[in-house]
Amino acid sequence: MRNRKGRMACWTSAVVIALCAGLAGCGSGDDKEPETSTQDQPVTVVAVQGTELHRVSLTEAAVRRLGIQTAPLQPKVIPLAAVLYDKDGNIWTYTSPTPLTFVRAPITLGKVNGDRAVLKSGPPAGTSVVTVGGAELLGAEYGVDGE
Repeated sequence: MRNRKGRMACWTSAVVIALCAGLAGCGSGDDKEPETSTQDQPVTVVAVQGTELHRVSLTEAAVRRLGIQTAPLQPKVIPLAAVLYDKDGNIWTYTSPTPLTFVRAPITLGKVNGDRAVLKSGPPAGTSVVTVGGAELLGAEYGVDGE
């Protein structure tokens, strides 16, 4: 009986030591996640100095994943898919001043005809505007609640 208690105590001690050793590797709160540079991020949002706008930059992989498409703006006409409304009801479109970079531009709409809208004001003709994926850019710029 005495020998059995001794073996049981030995096993119990071994289990406790093994559990403690395993838990020690679970993180003490002082562990830091590896830092990532903005080059590793699929999206980077930077304020445009002197405005309330932001420059949204994506990696090539992010543009492909989101299916972002652009087209040159026709004189006074914009594809309806390029028209976005923010939470305050303001009307915008995303322009692409350089590849992989997108900036909101305010627009004022006139008449809507099918999948096209006549602009009362907005970017000049020939400006590259986002025709697919603008809502995703808006979400990236404003962020998502709870994130």
